[in-house]
Amino acid sequence: MTTILVTGANRGIGLEFVRQYAAEGADVIACCRAPQRADALKIIGGKVRLMTLDVADAKSVAALKHALGGTPIDILINNAGVGGPRERAKGIIDAEGWLKIFATNAIAPVTVAVALHENLMLGREKKLVTITSQLGSIANHSGGAYPYHASKAAVNSFMRGLSKEWARDGIAIGIFHPGWVKTDMGGQGAPLTTEQSVTGLRARIVELSPRNSGSYRDYAGKEIAW
Repeated sequence: MTTILVTGANRGIGLEFVRQYAAEGADVIACCRAPQRADALKIIGGKVRLMTLDVADAKSVAALKHALGGTPIDILINNAGVGGPRERAKGIIDAEGWLKIFATNAIAPVTVAVALHENLMLGREKKLVTITSQLGSIANHSGGAYPYHASKAAVNSFMRGLSKEWARDGIAIGIFHPGWVKTDMGGQGAPLTTEQSVTGLRARIVELSPRNSGSYRDYAGKEIAW
């Protein structure tokens, strides 16, 4: 039985990952800050285990690791993220706001990955996935939304580095852009549904291997310039 852990699982893309994997019979560990209020998660059938996790809180990450113990994880999906202020690089910079965005989008995925490294090593598939954004591309930077762009560029760099370091452990790392999706962050004007995005992302996860570990691609498989 495949075991999959998803962060930010209570809504949007994370919730759809849980739905699709649970429908196929996988054991899903669905993590979010307040599982007791995650009504959409509670009604999903199958083998879904709800667990508390605030990815930006080191104590919460440590508590999750303690609760999981030596549970093997085949696929770890770092999905939790925030949009943050869409300020431009002029006037007063909200340094505190920037740090909060970086804590969730850039540092937390690495913290979670390192904490659960042993669990990934015990799994059969050994796949670490981070849901990033095409806005993390420095080559394609169009200006604006500076803290969000920079946080995603940072997590891309972190994960690219881990893909080299963890290759010796047989862990394959995927850095995937989900497309512009109808979520709270993407808005209702987005062209993709969560179902379409996650179906594509799951296909990329199936394809993920040591051969293409560390590559930066979108949900349809198109490579994105760093």
